[in-house]
Amino acid sequence: MSQDRQLQLVTSVMITAGFDVSERFSIRPRSFDLIARNNGILLIIKVVAHIDSVSEEVAFDLEVISRHLGGIPLIVGERARDAELERGAVYIRYGIYAISPSTLYDYFVEKIPPLVYASPGGLYVNIDGEVLRDLREKRSMSLGDLGQVLGVSRRTISKYESGMGTTLEVAIRIEELFNTGVVKSINLIRHEPHNTMDEQTDAASSKQNPMDFFKEIGMQLHTLHGAPFQALLTFEKHTILTGYGPADKVIKRAALIGNISQIAKKHAMCVITDHYKQKKIGKTLVIGEDCLHRIADGFELLDMIGE
Repeated sequence: MSQDRQLQLVTSVMITAGFDVSERFSIRPRSFDLIARNNGILLIIKVVAHIDSVSEEVAFDLEVISRHLGGIPLIVGERARDAELERGAVYIRYGIYAISPSTLYDYFVEKIPPLVYASPGGLYVNIDGEVLRDLREKRSMSLGDLGQVLGVSRRTISKYESGMGTTLEVAIRIEELFNTGVVKSINLIRHEPHNTMDEQTDAASSKQNPMDFFKEIGMQLHTLHGAPFQALLTFEKHTILTGYGPADKVIKRAALIGNISQIAKKHAMCVITDHYKQKKIGKTLVIGEDCLHRIADGFELLDMIGE
């Protein structure tokens, strides 16, 4: 399936599920392709043919953007290694869930959550440890008794009851033994940030950057690698999607950044290096760099954006 067709499919699925979806954009490189919002859920979606093509740099952008927009990063693709993504299975790329368009449809439209996750060695599931313990105790089975039936150690059963995952084959045998479900579904809209994210964010922010002026007026600067906006600015409880550069490049991005900010319910601004005035393009404040440097603090900038 072509990239364009895949983007159309993902957009259609999200609209069918009742989400507001941002405009598509063709600017490259891009760390995400769409954002979608519905009932307080904000998704930052990267659409690819092959999930292994998502680099650590792109995943970093997805993490930073998601955290500061209050969203969930998600990768939608067709293949991993040499095989198609299984329907109903979740894959993980640098700590971010990756799923097929079919799994996306099942979860958001049909409300059918995935049960299986892929990991080296095969497909695995998460066991509901409390349910398994209750079932075992109702049968008056010891850890060793259940382990013997399943062909694993009592220590392994103890780990299952503590929440450790297992292979799909073992889970099926457990459910056949007790004639009831013990597998926990996977919540795609629950995300734990990557362990190294804070360190990487600090490192990225410490590099010399032409937008370091924002730090001088009390704002936090989070630079990005491949988003339509070069940075996220945070001040008090506000987040500003920010583009930076010469007019011929930035003006093209201004409307798109404004559209994304509307879906994300954040502010939008573009700083023009070769322009001296300020104006609005849609919801985006476009301001010359010289004019920007006359701003006293973050509150004054927010007032200008809100005018």
